[in-house]
Amino acid sequence: MPRTGISIAAACTVLLPALAAAADAPVLPAPAVSAGSMLQMVLGLAIVLAMILALAWIVRRIGLPGSGPSGTIKVIAGAPVGQRERVVLVEVAGTWLVVGVAPGRVSALHSMPRAELPQAPAAAPGTVPFADWLKRMMEQRRAG
Repeated sequence: MPRTGISIAAACTVLLPALAAAADAPVLPAPAVSAGSMLQMVLGLAIVLAMILALAWIVRRIGLPGSGPSGTIKVIAGAPVGQRERVVLVEVAGTWLVVGVAPGRVSALHSMPRAELPQAPAAAPGTVPFADWLKRMMEQRRAG
């Protein structure tokens, strides 16, 4: 093994005064977190949370395939019949079930084979649907 010019004992002798001076030096507390870095951390956290909430809202609005109920059970329609009670039309494997839903209870009211839903009643002759009337009024206002 080649020898270097300085032995371990000589190195310790040279470094001993420096180690003693370092041991006598007062220990300074770690610097506190600055207001700027704290603000940066809080803003970064707020941005990440906002992105998570926005993504959850988008996924809910789009209704990605497989995220909703399977095709076995579908809610066709529902109507409130009280403050907390509803009548719901549910399709299960080609059969429609009319069920009553109340807090803590679901009751089957009727079952029938699947059928087509009736179309919305047509407007009476001589009446104008509100959307058409509103569109016509807005066009008249822009023109006049």
